[in-house]
Amino acid sequence: MAFDPASSELRRRRFRPIPVRLLVPNVITLLAICAGLTAIRLSTEGRMELAVGAIVFAAALDAIDGRIARLIKGQSKFGAELDSLADFVNFGVAPGLILYFWQLHELKNGGWIAAMVFAISGGLRLARFNATMDDPNKPAFAANYFTGLPAPAGAITVLLPIYLAFLGLPMPPAMLTALYTLLIAFLMVSRLPVFSGKTMRMRVAPELVLPVFVSVIFFIALLIGYPWHILSVGSVLFLLSLPMGWKSYRDHAKKAAVTSATVPADSAATSPAPSYPPVTGSNAQPEDERPERLH
Repeated sequence: MAFDPASSELRRRRFRPIPVRLLVPNVITLLAICAGLTAIRLSTEGRMELAVGAIVFAAALDAIDGRIARLIKGQSKFGAELDSLADFVNFGVAPGLILYFWQLHELKNGGWIAAMVFAISGGLRLARFNATMDDPNKPAFAANYFTGLPAPAGAITVLLPIYLAFLGLPMPPAMLTALYTLLIAFLMVSRLPVFSGKTMRMRVAPELVLPVFVSVIFFIALLIGYPWHILSVGSVLFLLSLPMGWKSYRDHAKKAAVTSATVPADSAATSPAPSYPPVTGSNAQPEDERPERLH
């Protein structure tokens, strides 16, 4: 059999070593998937506190995997696709099943429909995000906003009735929980602009480095010591901030529309005067008799 150097080169290229920096973000994403699947198992066993804690842990991992990938330059198309699948499992399927096993099962088919609609809404929201991520027609200011409620925020927010029940408050009616679940699902697939802060420059002055460290440690300690209080207050504040993000987006859109309307007028005013061909024939003047401004 004849030796084919092209085939040998293709095999070497296919099995070339992969840098570790490309593996680290994917390992974090896989840990998040493990947390989401474990949350489903814990909810079927009735251990709801641990199940909710696993979802919060998955959200924390989702918040750092992309930042670590950008920090160590470990982005890859494989990692982006894996992250989307992880978000669908962790923040679409798992929260819906937790709510169903916690209370929505009392409504039988109605509760299952509410849980299923939430999971499907999470998948649709992620698909729209991937499809419009590189939209060339998107205005520059829109990069600082999400379209619809982000999947991790939707998962944390939809579990608010469970947080309140863990605080000792009376369990809400199952119908109210189902309506709240459908509301969060609608916000996820809506066109509501939600402030993301991705384009903000996160720089800390040297004299504030230690206070920032202390503040982060203090917040983590509060979250560990009083998880349901922090999650309840955070969910309510986040829902109350949604109208502010919508108003901010509208203000930027109006400002961009005014700017785009004034730019053509300014460019027309500053454009040079058109040049005309020289006059020929009987109307032409001798060169020395032409006005000075025409020389």
